[in-house]
Amino acid sequence: MRLPVPRGPISERLFGELSRPPHDFAFPGSLLATPAAPVVADEDTQVALFACYELHYQGFDAVDDRWEWNRSVLAVRERLEDRFERALAGVVPRPPAASPRATPRLLVETVAADDGPSLAAYLHREADLERFREFVAHRSIYHLKEADPHTWAIPRLRGPAKAALAEIQADEYGGGRAGRMHSELFRATMRGLGLDDTYGAYADLVPAVTLAAGNTMSMFGLHRRHRGKLLGQLAAFEMTSSLPNLRYGQALRRLGGGAEALRYYEEHVRADAVHEQIAVHDMCGRFAADHPELAGDVLYGAACALTLDRLFTEHVVGRWRAGAGSLREAVAAAAPR
Repeated sequence: MRLPVPRGPISERLFGELSRPPHDFAFPGSLLATPAAPVVADEDTQVALFACYELHYQGFDAVDDRWEWNRSVLAVRERLEDRFERALAGVVPRPPAASPRATPRLLVETVAADDGPSLAAYLHREADLERFREFVAHRSIYHLKEADPHTWAIPRLRGPAKAALAEIQADEYGGGRAGRMHSELFRATMRGLGLDDTYGAYADLVPAVTLAAGNTMSMFGLHRRHRGKLLGQLAAFEMTSSLPNLRYGQALRRLGGGAEALRYYEEHVRADAVHEQIAVHDMCGRFAADHPELAGDVLYGAACALTLDRLFTEHVVGRWRAGAGSLREAVAAAAPR
């Protein structure tokens, strides 16, 4: 994966530093001043934060791996995270205090009360093949590393909550079979649609709101203090997965998708119906019982997932209804291999 193209002064300066051998550097305070755009939609902030996090995943070609724990990069990331965390608090209302025993029920009620626009319904009924390919390009930013942000939580849990998360993750990673890993199934979907299935291939094309959803997972996953939020985010993800994936699969079948391209969606219709129950009761419910002071974090993490998905859907469907593309540039067909 290449370093992304800078989208403003922060990413331009940061990526310039990362292109050199590891060294200490400092950003002037004015460079990290309040952005003009809301942080969730600020291209410069989100691509810079995305790059900081990607150093902990697959890294970048021609970027020294020692940058991962460089103190100057961590200092920049801390300031960007503080900006992002405050912005999330501004757009995601903190749920009322909850008892640990009520956490599973409140998770279900939180998801049931979400009345945001349905991207799955649009794709199911209205989208043409080009719109579906755009959707898959957006989703590739997360799905090609599917489950990885949540795996950070495993060593930070204990007891039943840990076992429940490990059970979910084992399925996400294919039960030990590389070809069944959900990230590999998604690569097959991309190939079936003539898209480039290289990790991070569309990082330069997706807008800030797409990056923000993945950055939230990474921020929650990389900080122990956010572990309750990460579990709530995962639970909401699993609870809102089965029916949309059924519709995505039906849309792709309507558009002529083949069996290999459909496997990803068919797998999630089955798997996530099971994961939902594990995530709500065995993972989040038991975590809240063990950490009653963090029960509110679980609900807040779920609210973050739902809000960011709504903002993403509003952007994508809004652009499509206006007759425009939802990416920063049009998606080209992948070169033959």
